[in-house]
Amino acid sequence: MANMTFPSGRGFDFTAIGRLCIDLNANEINRPMEQTMTFTKYVGGSPANIAIGMNRLGSKTAFIGKVADDQMGRFIRSYLEKEGIHTGNIITDGTGAMTGLAFTEIKSPSECSILMYRDNAADLLLSPLEVDETLIADSKALLVSGTALSSSPSREAVMLAIDYARKHGTTVIFDIDFRPYTWKSEEETAVYYNMAAEKCDIIIGTREEFDSMERFEANPEHNDRYTASKWFGYQAKIVIIKHGKDGSIAYTADGAEHRAESFPAKVIKTFGAGDSYAAGFISSLMAGQTVKQSMTFGSAAACIVISSHSCSDAMPTKEQVEDYIERCNRGEIVAG
Repeated sequence: MANMTFPSGRGFDFTAIGRLCIDLNANEINRPMEQTMTFTKYVGGSPANIAIGMNRLGSKTAFIGKVADDQMGRFIRSYLEKEGIHTGNIITDGTGAMTGLAFTEIKSPSECSILMYRDNAADLLLSPLEVDETLIADSKALLVSGTALSSSPSREAVMLAIDYARKHGTTVIFDIDFRPYTWKSEEETAVYYNMAAEKCDIIIGTREEFDSMERFEANPEHNDRYTASKWFGYQAKIVIIKHGKDGSIAYTADGAEHRAESFPAKVIKTFGAGDSYAAGFISSLMAGQTVKQSMTFGSAAACIVISSHSCSDAMPTKEQVEDYIERCNRGEIVAG
């Protein structure tokens, strides 16, 4: 399978559903959280980052979610609106729920961690009745995030959104986005991830994230092809398994295996790479590029973000990604 076809004649290229939160990234890098005194605020949450990335790359983008009725919730909505992302299906919570916070620690380019505050988070209170079927029907692709499956009623809202997408022929993309602290047990994680993945056309995750789905599987060698082959018996056309600095592998329903070209980067932090990779890959694929070309484009987009302090603010434009690839090919960028 060289490339993939998306539905045409839709008002939106891409709609995401799931987590909207605040990232507070450490300003004092190369030191532990205990010694960090100041942070910079950004919009965060994996599906939010991917939506912002898709928008920067030229896609007409929308978001389905819920924000708190507080200053942080208003900041998130305002930021997305300024980016040009459709926020008509972002609901403001009325129960007193809070905006989720993520404090990031940047001890070194290879030692980064995230401290999450997700108690009574507003985004997990999105209900099925608040999901706009017409928006999904008018979108070429719907991206669902695994974190949104960790709690009700968000879990049911996401599953209904997937059903709406399948009903209207909208391509469904599953970003596994496994955050263990949001789940009650490994068994719960595996059950709901599998329920969602069975209905998705593209599945993207790290090797460790796919392992979280295989709680009841016999795959002791953590074999990538074994993992991918299961999903081709359902709806999947592409399964991407990421291995961090070792690159990613895409398996397609025709049995082919694709590996991306890698690029050097002056790494500041590692988080955000997966989100920018997903945005670059999906955007390129929707533009008619092959799977391998789309992986290469996603890899370059990821390098730009990990070379920056932020995630959402650093999401690149198409021109920036193309320029980065050209500069790498000329040898102007070296790893550091």
